[in-house]
Amino acid sequence: MSLWTGVRLHYPPAVATADGFEDRSLGRTTVLFGERGGRYPHGNSLLVVGSEETLIIDPSLGVIPRFHRLPRVDRVLNSHCHEDHIAGNHLFPEAPWHLHELDLPGIRSLDGLMAIYGFPEPVDRSFRNVVCERFHFTPRPDPLALRGGDVFQLGRTQVRVIHAPGHTRGHCFFHIEPDDILFLGDVELSSFGPYYGDAWSSLEDFEDTLRKAAGMHARFYATFHHVGVLEERSAFQERIARFSAVIDAREARLLDFLREPQTLEEIAQHRFVYRPQDQVSFAEAVERRSMGQHLERLAREGRVREVEPGTWLAS
Repeated sequence: MSLWTGVRLHYPPAVATADGFEDRSLGRTTVLFGERGGRYPHGNSLLVVGSEETLIIDPSLGVIPRFHRLPRVDRVLNSHCHEDHIAGNHLFPEAPWHLHELDLPGIRSLDGLMAIYGFPEPVDRSFRNVVCERFHFTPRPDPLALRGGDVFQLGRTQVRVIHAPGHTRGHCFFHIEPDDILFLGDVELSSFGPYYGDAWSSLEDFEDTLRKAAGMHARFYATFHHVGVLEERSAFQERIARFSAVIDAREARLLDFLREPQTLEEIAQHRFVYRPQDQVSFAEAVERRSMGQHLERLAREGRVREVEPGTWLAS
């Protein structure tokens, strides 16, 4: 039920457009679905039209071929600074770009973006080419800072910022009224589970974000990848519980693996985030960062111990 109208409205399903994409109108908000349901490297963007201003949230690769039919966009909001969420920002050079203040370094320069990932060489060098050539990375020297609680008044429509860190330091949700849509960004509710494998990611911040998100109410829950739009709170609660449970499952598998002494390098090679057969150039770096955070917590709790420098065993 919308907090503004008190009336439960019915909205049409997604429709195929003349250029082969799927769009879905949810009142003043249109979901611009990416290819394959927004599966990476694609994503689902939101176009929000007010009586005075129009903004776009997380312009993805799928916005580029749609650009010719979009209305004038007055500002760009990014849920965080990752390559797939800013891939269409370059289409709107005259509009201000807004990111949370903690993620601003990532849009100001390529070096700033790469610092968010924290990949070692040679992965850093090759991924620089990917973000520039495949995702059209365009630095912006004058981005504007978002903060939790900020509200964008578009005229009969508003967008409220909710700081939701963990995936990155500045990751945010957006709540759109009167359509009552909660945009979850990369809390994408997939079976893959939460991603906290960057230098600027935090496992414990992500867990806190998930606990808070589980208590949020909206008419629609929208994700950048995979799920797209959920309409029932019960479906959202089921999905976020399964998504969150992946963290505990990884930790349980790690403890089982540590029944024999292992180094972080051996843990990363075993893989707990990606499948062994996944061809991902930065997988080892992500595994080290992700499972290193689990190790630190387990050590604090006395559930693992360092039997010799750099070698860990379950207690």
